[in-house]
Amino acid sequence: MRDISCYKICDTVCDMCIQATHFLSEDMAAAMNHAIETEKSPLGKQVLKQLEDNLKIAGEEMIPICQDTGMAVLFVEMGQEVHIVDGVLEEAINEGVRRGYTEGFLRKSVVEDPIYRVNTKDNTPAVIHYQIVPGEIFKITLAPKGFGSENMSRICMLKPADGIEGVKKAILETVDAAGPNACPPLVVGVGIGGDFEKSALMSKHALTREAGKHSEIPYVRELEIEMLDKINQLGIGPGGLGGTVTAMAVNIETYPTHIAGLPVAINICCHVNRHVTREL
Repeated sequence: MRDISCYKICDTVCDMCIQATHFLSEDMAAAMNHAIETEKSPLGKQVLKQLEDNLKIAGEEMIPICQDTGMAVLFVEMGQEVHIVDGVLEEAINEGVRRGYTEGFLRKSVVEDPIYRVNTKDNTPAVIHYQIVPGEIFKITLAPKGFGSENMSRICMLKPADGIEGVKKAILETVDAAGPNACPPLVVGVGIGGDFEKSALMSKHALTREAGKHSEIPYVRELEIEMLDKINQLGIGPGGLGGTVTAMAVNIETYPTHIAGLPVAINICCHVNRHVTREL
């Protein structure tokens, strides 16, 4: 049995909030460079270079890379042999988010009730997903999610007869409808299978996968490649001003489902696609 202190978890989450909102992850930096190299539209290339300048200034002056510093979404992998000490795990995570958004001077965007909408003033509570795994591992992935892109996401409860062509149609129609509103170029996370909420969870988790790293399932890998190509043929382009790079990656996760259903969730993320992972 391995003990992990809530104080350490809190400090780690605090640091992750500041890192994720100020610095692009290595995979997204590489994806941005590739987008600049491959964009064929002069205007689109200009927009991408402006985005690159923004990222450079943010890092040098410790300014958030986007004014919408997002709602904190965390994926926690916790081994069965881990024992949390010095407090309550969920309280420690939320305290880390509170400290990170306060000490990092990040915008607090969370309201305590979806109807009455009074700001909590510290960006808590976070959205936390837990997975119990074997061993003594304790891994946290933080993905602050802005709502310009979140609002463009969809869940489609398809019929089994819709098949893979129905899945393709749902993905393309969702991205096309989003247009410039999700701050392209995008990363598109897709969850196929499970049930209503499982497909949505997979689509969000898919965004945390390294951009450019494809699924190990052959047909899913082919689907990711095909969808990226077709999305980039939509012509939306960087900033929605036209071009050949509307998306930088399409990441798909799948799960077994019911004989009567084919759930498909499409979670769109903007060009920064913030995510950071730490192991304690």
